Amino acid sequence: MGVVIGGIRFSDEFLGTFVPIVLYWVYSGIYVFLGSFDDYRLHSKKDEEEKNLVLKKDVVIGVLFQQVVQASVATVLFAVTGGNGASTQNHDASVLVLARQFIVAMVALDTWQYFVHRYMHYNKFLYKHIHSHHHRIVVPYAFGALYNHPLEGVLLDTFGGALAFLISGMSSRASIFFFSFATLKTVDDHCGLCVPGNLFQIFFGNNAAYHDIHHQFYGSKYNFSQPFFVTWDRILGTYMPYNIVTRTEGGLEAQPAKECKED
Repeated sequence: MGVVIGGIRFSDEFLGTFVPIVLYWVYSGIYVFLGSFDDYRLHSKKDEEEKNLVLKKDVVIGVLFQQVVQASVATVLFAVTGGNGASTQNHDASVLVLARQFIVAMVALDTWQYFVHRYMHYNKFLYKHIHSHHHRIVVPYAFGALYNHPLEGVLLDTFGGALAFLISGMSSRASIFFFSFATLKTVDDHCGLCVPGNLFQIFFGNNAAYHDIHHQFYGSKYNFSQPFFVTWDRILGTYMPYNIVTRTEGGLEAQPAKECKED
């Protein structure tokens, strides 16, 4: 099975591997443009330049390296599983079956990422040598979403995605849409902007403002959930509520609720 584009047939496995990568950079590019509108920003441009501890060129290199690793693992995974049952019946699954697979994959990915992410914060060695790489970006921006230590990229994102794919039982064709959706959601969560009408930010409590709290010093032990729901944070007491307020100099800011500041 596959899709013909411009007279060239691309397999579902190929598209499931590379479409999310292309969308990552296209969607990030949109946010780079929107970042010029100060009224939408959760931090000022000055804060982005002064507080972040890594150069953007190094972020680009780090993300590209992680995407090469992810593409390699995906290629092996599809080869081993045969697209997770790439039969015509699986490709033509009903809407209800696809919806169930998406929900199972979302819950599996959220569960994996919550507990691995949280452990990386509580284990001082792992935080210092691995997860702190991601937190060099104190003021998040879109194309920094996948900037991680290579080991974290494999453990958190690549293994998590593979687990979601296998547990859900989705086909390679369905994975094109799931991983594209997950990629867009992850970029959006790191965009650093609250844009009116943004469906991700309307329908998901786990959004750019929610994750921005986690990137600040006071929120580093809260809001671990990613990329879809806030369920595990609420269940396990790591949920930090917040309010979005207008900064005096213009733009927006996600501030912890009063009771959290007092804690």
